[in-house]
Amino acid sequence: MRNAATYLTKKDQDECIREAQTIYDANSRQEAVEHYFLWAKKWRSRRPKAVACIEKDLEELLAFYACPKPLWKKLRTTNVIERAFREMRRRTRPMSCFNNTPSIERIVYAVMSHLNDQWGKKPLKEFTQSA
Repeated sequence: MRNAATYLTKKDQDECIREAQTIYDANSRQEAVEHYFLWAKKWRSRRPKAVACIEKDLEELLAFYACPKPLWKKLRTTNVIERAFREMRRRTRPMSCFNNTPSIERIVYAVMSHLNDQWGKKPLKEFTQSA
């Protein structure tokens, strides 16, 4: 949705994204596809690039419907990935510069290794069978 939002004006953004959200709130993949076609029909003439952005990745965006329903909400978000990127930025921004590529690789490895160790000690509820 964020990618599609870059093709929208401020005026259209709230309405278009709210209507597109119905695609993800559907009770089945078939219903989601129906919501997509309704949304696309309305917005294609006004914001063709936003519609093309969603259309290009529609299969991947709806892949979570193949999983058990209790996992849908957790699978359709990228919060865990975004959290890792946020931690990476937090650790690297204070560093004024990197001397070479290996120095960048070392800090990336160190941060990801740390996150992996933390998640190993206390698994994320979203990615366990009890979710």
